[in-house]
Amino acid sequence: MAKFLLPNYLFLLIFMGYSFPRGMRPSTLNERLEFYSKEFNFEQAFNWIGNHRGKVRFAVIIGRNTSIYPPEYADDANATIIIDNYKSLEEVKAYILEFLPEGVYYDRNVYSNGEVVGQELAFDLDPENVICPIHGSFEDKARRGQDLSFCEIELQIIKEQTMKLYDYLAERFNMLHIVYSGRGFHIHVMDKEAFKLKPLEREAIAEEIKKMGFAIDPWVTTGESRLIRLPYSLNGLVSRIVTPLDRSEIVNFNPIDDERCIPEFLKHK
Repeated sequence: MAKFLLPNYLFLLIFMGYSFPRGMRPSTLNERLEFYSKEFNFEQAFNWIGNHRGKVRFAVIIGRNTSIYPPEYADDANATIIIDNYKSLEEVKAYILEFLPEGVYYDRNVYSNGEVVGQELAFDLDPENVICPIHGSFEDKARRGQDLSFCEIELQIIKEQTMKLYDYLAERFNMLHIVYSGRGFHIHVMDKEAFKLKPLEREAIAEEIKKMGFAIDPWVTTGESRLIRLPYSLNGLVSRIVTPLDRSEIVNFNPIDDERCIPEFLKHK
């Protein structure tokens, strides 16, 4: 039987080896369908990205981490599918409804005539990458097959790191945006000069931030990983909406019970 047909979420989480804070669990295909057909506002997401960078490339991952996918896309469940040949946002939304992915992303690169002419600078902070006093380091969890698992303690630690990193970056950049990614947080830098940073400059920034003790994903900051979650989309691994936040909101933000990031299919259960 395919994994996405299992009705018992507790068994599913154990079977997948994941452990999440209270209320967080993988979304079913029907729940993804409900979210993207009734709740997701693509125009709002597109406006958040900004129209100054030309035609945006999108991407979906159907079922790499959840093993929940439409059976007709079993061969592509682990693949990153780029959506760049579209004529309208409605057409992109139709692709999303076709694939019902666990995650939707956008390409931070800026293209001109097919050539990369810049890239949005971003910082990705995920709770599984911090050292937990109970569950240990990422390497400890990986050895137990729980590399994507995290607890409320780790979530609190990464939230505090996000605030500190934002304040540090604010001394250098002016246009910073925080996004709750469903697991952790992203900090997006929208300053024009940041888009023009060279690879070596990005590597230097990533190394500097890592040496300061922040649990960032350096591949995102250096630009080797150019995709990042699309705001207002659904993180299907934990059933949370990718939510932009103001810096002042972070200190009291709790994605376990904040209704802004809880999809309707969980609210009425």
